[in-house]
Amino acid sequence: MQAYSLGDLWFNLDLSVSCGQTFRWRKYDRTWYAPSPYGDVAVWKVRQTGGTVNYEGMSEEDLVRYFSLDHNLETILKSIDCDPLIHDAVERCRGLRIIRQDPWECLISYICSSCANIPSIQIRIEKLAEKYGTRIMCDGKTFYSFPRPKAIAAAEVYELRSCNVGYRDTYIYGAAEMAAADPNWPEKIRAMPYAAAQRKLCKLNGVGPKIADCVLLFAFEKLESVPVDVWIERILRTKYVGREKKLASAMAGAYAREHFGIYAGYAQAYLFASREIISRKGA
Repeated sequence: MQAYSLGDLWFNLDLSVSCGQTFRWRKYDRTWYAPSPYGDVAVWKVRQTGGTVNYEGMSEEDLVRYFSLDHNLETILKSIDCDPLIHDAVERCRGLRIIRQDPWECLISYICSSCANIPSIQIRIEKLAEKYGTRIMCDGKTFYSFPRPKAIAAAEVYELRSCNVGYRDTYIYGAAEMAAADPNWPEKIRAMPYAAAQRKLCKLNGVGPKIADCVLLFAFEKLESVPVDVWIERILRTKYVGREKKLASAMAGAYAREHFGIYAGYAQAYLFASREIISRKGA
């Protein structure tokens, strides 16, 4: 394995890949494995020991790009560290980085995430990969590349349901048709300001504001994007706004952007990673 020295960079590999922003990493002994998220038929292996990250199956450019090691995390965390609650989350989770995911894989992963917990999401994604991806062997373990849009668009809709996706089959198929017909869709989304990009993604069947915000934050680096799930809504409502009535997603996101600023997406990630501790009585 090759070695990358972090120097004075803050990075927590374990937390970054296991906090719920991405779903295909698996840990064996001290090493994390995942099929390449950038469309290559390869397996990435990454291990962190203190200030050194060892990696295999990927380039140093991939490592830096995927784990956003070029983000000035110290500046970002100082920017969002504006109240005692987020301060505690920052101290607890320091080194958590927003991962730069492949837009297509991220979109389908979060369509699969609707009304589901993390284990269910992982099962759906893996079944899609097994059925429509390419088998890859690494260290005696079997992996599958994430299926490309044309592979899913060429299937029959009913076939997708065998991947445990349920009613999401038509949503996945529709997204695949869109992506297969317009390979440049990621560049178009990336060029849009946040609000316009969110509206554009929400035109896809099965994509609401929460899924759109996940894709914009984790695939398009729109760091002001704030995915609002039940945990984040509850934290913002009870710990910040101080009201009993549930916050609408748009209101919660707008509040977070006003309170935390241009890196509100990072604040969301740190609050989400600390959600169970924050939600305890007296936290």
